[in-house]
Order: sequence, then C-alpha cells, then structure tokens
Amino acid sequence: MDTNQTLPEQKQQQAEGARAKAEHGRQDAEEDRVTAESARIEAERSREFAEVARTAVEEARASAEAARHATIDAVRATADTLQATLDSMEVVEDMRRTLADIRQANKLH
Repeated sequence: MDTNQTLPEQKQQQAEGARAKAEHGRQDAEEDRVTAESARIEAERSREFAEVARTAVEEARASAEAARHATIDAVRATADTLQATLDSMEVVEDMRRTLADIRQANKLH
C-alpha cells in the first residue's frame, strides 16, 4: 500500500478490489452455469439420438424377422411345389404302367 494514502482511501481501494473479485467470481459462476446448461442440452440431444437409434434398431429387427418369415414361407412353397410335381410324376408313371399293362393285355387277346 502507498503510505501517502489515508486510511479511508486504503479501505476504499480494498473494497473496490473485493468488489472486483466478487464480480469476477459472479462472472465465473455465470460461465459455469452456461456451460452446465449447454452440457445438459447436449446430454438431452444425445438421449434423443439414442432413442431414435434404438427405435431404428427395433424396426430393423422387425424387418429382419419379417424377411426371415417370408424366406421360410418361400421355402415351404417351393417344397410344396416340388412335392406336387413329384406327385404328378408318380401319377404319370402309374398311368404309363397302366397303359403298358393294357397294351400287353390287348396283345394277349
């Protein structure tokens, strides 16, 4: 402290210094509050993005399950078609044998 200053001037300078420190502290607190609010907003956005991603994953799973069922249905339909073809071929073979038997019987008469 300057020894040329009177006690009231020294007290006034100390008070101004304390006010300046207090103001600086308030500014720091306000900056911290703004930073915390920004972090809260970003966290909320992240939660929203995570929810959208979760929903997309659930939809993708449902689509995959539907595709799996469609594939199973297609395989079953193919198997049914093949079985019907086989059944038709057996009928044709039976008809061929029957026709051959009839021809053989006609040759005997």
